[in-house]
Amino acid sequence: MRRLRISAISYLNTAPLMWDFEHREAGGHFDIAYTLPSACARALEAGEADIGIIPSAAYAVIPDLRVLPGVAIASRRAVRSILLVSKVPIERIRTIALDTSSMTSVALTKILFAKWLGGGREFVPMAPNIDAMLAAHDAGLLIGDPALQIDRSRYLTLDLAEEWIRHTGKPFVFAFWAVREKALREATPVADDLAGIFQQSRDHGLEPANLDQIAREWAPRVGISEGDARAYLSHNIHYDLDAGCLEGLQLFYRCAAELGALPSAPELNFLEAAKAVVS
Repeated sequence: MRRLRISAISYLNTAPLMWDFEHREAGGHFDIAYTLPSACARALEAGEADIGIIPSAAYAVIPDLRVLPGVAIASRRAVRSILLVSKVPIERIRTIALDTSSMTSVALTKILFAKWLGGGREFVPMAPNIDAMLAAHDAGLLIGDPALQIDRSRYLTLDLAEEWIRHTGKPFVFAFWAVREKALREATPVADDLAGIFQQSRDHGLEPANLDQIAREWAPRVGISEGDARAYLSHNIHYDLDAGCLEGLQLFYRCAAELGALPSAPELNFLEAAKAVVS
């Protein structure tokens, strides 16, 4: 038996999810590494991590995963941190630089243009540097903290979560916790209620006093005010993988598969609470 390895994302929006791992004893029972969303998925796929806060798109390409229920990084309104940043009006965009940190938002961008914003665009992967992106292309996709830093008075911006919700009426799920099936057989007894551990960490992270602390610590790192950081976590991010989010997630998978942006995703295979160790 061994400790499970967690691959987490080093963005402001994951800070509430990691509360118990960073401030309570839960962190002593796991090995934790922080990275970017796309790298988190690669670590899980390669077996270098056992649990990851994976981009939703990754579930369609990594086999033998179990979803930890109840916890997500999602949005039911404008999300602020998934932006298409453009130097020309949307209808005049011809080439789009896509943030290589992302999987899900890349697929979402392709869906939005193919279904509702007009097809025929060229998509080019690039590192998330908006100046370099816009020097070479009409628009750039930015995710996470770099998107929160964008001066919207300088550019035309499109909030991709808001656009998805406007056209579908469904929330959008950007990421959720998943664990490799094989790793469950190797887990230490602390993982007997793996789902509960991650749900409780989220709940503690969202307590008002803890949100205040997260905002104080992260605002200078991101380059936004404490008030903006707290409002982002409290109002723009939705942390519950609830029924509405599951409907939005399934719709995303169907749309992405229809367009060839992702392979067909398997049925969501949830880990049951208090049954993490399997024989």
